[in-house]
Amino acid sequence: MKRTMVTFCGLTLAACAAQAQNPAPTKVGIINIQGAIVSTKDGQKAAAELDQKRAPKAKELEAKQQQIQALQDQLRKSSNTASEEVKQKLMRDIDSQTKAYNRQLEDTQAEFEQEQNKLLQDLGGKIMAVIDKYAQENGYAVILDVSNQNSNVLYASNAVDITRAIVELYDKNAPSSAAPASLAPVKPPITAPVKKQPAVPK
Repeated sequence: MKRTMVTFCGLTLAACAAQAQNPAPTKVGIINIQGAIVSTKDGQKAAAELDQKRAPKAKELEAKQQQIQALQDQLRKSSNTASEEVKQKLMRDIDSQTKAYNRQLEDTQAEFEQEQNKLLQDLGGKIMAVIDKYAQENGYAVILDVSNQNSNVLYASNAVDITRAIVELYDKNAPSSAAPASLAPVKPPITAPVKKQPAVPK
């Protein structure tokens, strides 16, 4: 009996010692996952390539926007001097070009968002592996993503923000070519669609 009790106590002490050496994770952290992705060297390089690809289409859309604006200015200036036939033709041209512009704008924005989402997904998997390793090595039980505007996190101290640590760890383990010094925010090609002109009277 005594031998059994000694054995039991020995096992209990061993379990307690193991638990002391490997305590259950209790720390909580936050991360801006989208910010982390585009702040890595790989993310900055990919975003710069997207921006270069976007530039020609943005320039083309800007030129079309200026053409529409020129027609609108022409219509406004000739409102008291031009014939009704000329004014109606201008209005039809403005309406036609505006519809074509807005269609192209929507297509370009959708294409750009698709490529941006692909970038986030490709690098997101690599970032998640770094987060998992970091959490296990540093005793984190929960890490919350606060990059989404609908996040339920109302307040978090900067002391629990691991975004910078994850970026540094990613870059250290996955070195890439030098990235730009700064990364401009990802943005759509043109800020807003052109407003349609009033319907042409029949």
